[in-house]
Amino acid sequence: MGGTDTGSGDGAPRRPASDLRARVLSALVLGPLVLAVVWWGEEPYTVLIAFGGLVILREWLLIIGAPKTGLVPLLGYASVLAFTILVHLSYELAALAGLAGATAALYAAAGGARPGRWAAEGLLYATLSVGALLVVRRGEIGEAFSFFLIATVWVTDIAAYFVGRRFGGPKLWSRISPKKTWSGAIGGLVAGALAGVGAAAFYGREGLLVWFGLAIVLSVVSQIGDLAESAVKRRFGVKDSGALIPGHGGMMDRVDGLVAASVAAALMGLLLGGTLHEPVSGLGLG
Repeated sequence: MGGTDTGSGDGAPRRPASDLRARVLSALVLGPLVLAVVWWGEEPYTVLIAFGGLVILREWLLIIGAPKTGLVPLLGYASVLAFTILVHLSYELAALAGLAGATAALYAAAGGARPGRWAAEGLLYATLSVGALLVVRRGEIGEAFSFFLIATVWVTDIAAYFVGRRFGGPKLWSRISPKKTWSGAIGGLVAGALAGVGAAAFYGREGLLVWFGLAIVLSVVSQIGDLAESAVKRRFGVKDSGALIPGHGGMMDRVDGLVAASVAAALMGLLLGGTLHEPVSGLGLG
């Protein structure tokens, strides 16, 4: 689901066996549950994504040291819910317009300057994540694309972790995330791209070379999203975004790669001729 360290590398402490066991058990329970909701239909999927957006914003506000109660979180949570409802009802332009106003209001409510900027960026991160995950599931290929996206990102994450642990080697970006290695990143990229094209093939999609190329791009983007979240946590001296999922940390730790890839897919689709309502239609996937 994103956010796993891409390997321990040489000399790095290994995770305790109990921690790894908790990670595996959590994944075995939550993974099928998420996939079932994605398959189930738009309404339960929207509820799941809305919940994720609220938790992401809560974790972000806790990371930056914002108040746990009061106007700032209340305004933020209300904005995430309003944005989700508008996108669900296909009022995407209204959702973006409302988000602009809500972001400015949250900036002011948090005191402006640096605290206000971090709070506003958290709202943008949470809402745009919600919006992208909702719109990429739409259209004739929406379900197939969602499973393709999840397969690419999750397998990238899992393979990066185990390949990095096995082979170690040079660090990917030690200042931001000291455990991530180039071997893990490359192993994750290869495995994630193969998993993505495999998901597309399972759905009977044509033009698998295009799907494969897109999987490579999204695998890279997912790892960049992971690094970006690590940079935010390091900036505020936080190890995990939360403790929601045993062995995995918080919601942000799990979905950082997935939301980065979904936002990238939506933006690419828009630039290539897709619509706000159905951006994946612009990707030429057939």
